[in-house]
Amino acid sequence: MDTEAQHTERDPSTDTEAGSRSARVSWRRTGITGVACVLFLLLLSHFVAQPFLIPSSSMEPGLQVGDRILVNKLAYRFGSEPGRGDVVVFDGTGSFVREDLDGNPVTGLLHDAGAALGLAEPDETDFVKRVVGVGGDRVVCCDKDGRLTVNGVPVQEQYVMLGDRPSSVPFDIVVPPDKLWVMGDHRSQSSDSRDHLGNPGGGMVPVDKVVGRADWIVWPSDRWSTVDPGTAAFDAVPAPPADGHVTGPHG
Repeated sequence: MDTEAQHTERDPSTDTEAGSRSARVSWRRTGITGVACVLFLLLLSHFVAQPFLIPSSSMEPGLQVGDRILVNKLAYRFGSEPGRGDVVVFDGTGSFVREDLDGNPVTGLLHDAGAALGLAEPDETDFVKRVVGVGGDRVVCCDKDGRLTVNGVPVQEQYVMLGDRPSSVPFDIVVPPDKLWVMGDHRSQSSDSRDHLGNPGGGMVPVDKVVGRADWIVWPSDRWSTVDPGTAAFDAVPAPPADGHVTGPHG
């Protein structure tokens, strides 16, 4: 008796349904992976290191418009505090800008997420400047040679924009405890502590408003480098006296 092989025909609709299910699973896995990556980056930027887009020329020549820097949020997390010469990012609410700024909460949330990933300009309340004076310091501009002095010692600010004076605005201030006096490196283009001398707080930035220290330029790729800390400029500056009475600038 001849036996003829029996071939079962596959239902094309079955293949279509299986392919559709496989595609849905693949897209679902891709979506979950993408969300997980974004959440990881947001957590990383919140607790460890946050990208920050430079929006203005106030920190030239070291930081250019469009640079993306990485802000080290662990720099001051374990007891250390900002020092003279450090380039820091801080929340200027209450010192550089009013505390009653309102905005759309949804738009603000989306913007904050973009800023945290370095994809959007920072909040209007966030600033990047260089620390020139810490608590107890007397900062004066300028001595007879046109130099800024800290605790009576002239500071050679090599990081300042070529052609800029240390300041076109004379001042003589003593930084209160737990506060900072900050200035931009492009002095003629920087709105900094000098511009808020007459405001409540006198232009001083509370230490607890510092987001972190700017340590690296990470974009564009041809500008990969560390951020000049500028701390060597203050090597000769003594600690402020315990009694708070600082002598005048040395000639």
